[in-house]
Amino acid sequence: MVAERFQEGQADPVVAVLFSSGLDSAVLLAEAATRATVQPIYVHAGLAWEEAEVAACGTLLSRPPFSGRVRPLAALTVDMRDVYPPSHWAVRGEAPAFDTPDEDVYLEGRNIVLIAKAGVLCARLDVGRLAMGPLAGNPFPDATPEFIAAMSQAMALGLDRAFTVVTPLTKYHKEDVVRIGLEHGVPLELTMSCMNPVGDVHCGRCSKCRERRDAFRIAGAIDKTTYDYIRV
Repeated sequence: MVAERFQEGQADPVVAVLFSSGLDSAVLLAEAATRATVQPIYVHAGLAWEEAEVAACGTLLSRPPFSGRVRPLAALTVDMRDVYPPSHWAVRGEAPAFDTPDEDVYLEGRNIVLIAKAGVLCARLDVGRLAMGPLAGNPFPDATPEFIAAMSQAMALGLDRAFTVVTPLTKYHKEDVVRIGLEHGVPLELTMSCMNPVGDVHCGRCSKCRERRDAFRIAGAIDKTTYDYIRV
């Protein structure tokens, strides 16, 4: 399914992927690795869940289908704690509740920061394509096709080189991502998509954990994820 959307990237010998260790970015990374050399990029911003994400990145990249097929993780930093105050839920580590909508976890400028920093690294590495994983129904203004096109143009102009941001998963929902990941042999239980992890374990209380559990259920797949709390 994703291959149809990724065809335009086949001519690129190297593709960069914004990789957070979450379900979506892990599946995107696996798909990209079937058709190009892949440079995974993680951007630290000073948010509460990053330690768990980085640990999961290391675990995932050491396992099939990634081991030996992608470049080592490039870890960058854009500390946003001078913009988001200490009381901000994403800094404090107290995510909105289980049943809250996506809009409640909006982080202003998130994709602007990620694309800008990763794009500069891409220029340094002579990589002209950056893939990221927003899904269908993403409500945030920095995930729209218009925004992605504008950022691609701005980065290309500012870096004086060809540069494109691609979002191959935007036709798909998270249950589709689960199915695609299983097709690629991605160890989905090792991915980390939680806003308040307990060590390296999903909290089971935040809306990202709810989305994850719902996706496995709708996909008809066994969820092997370990949760600190199971809501029934």
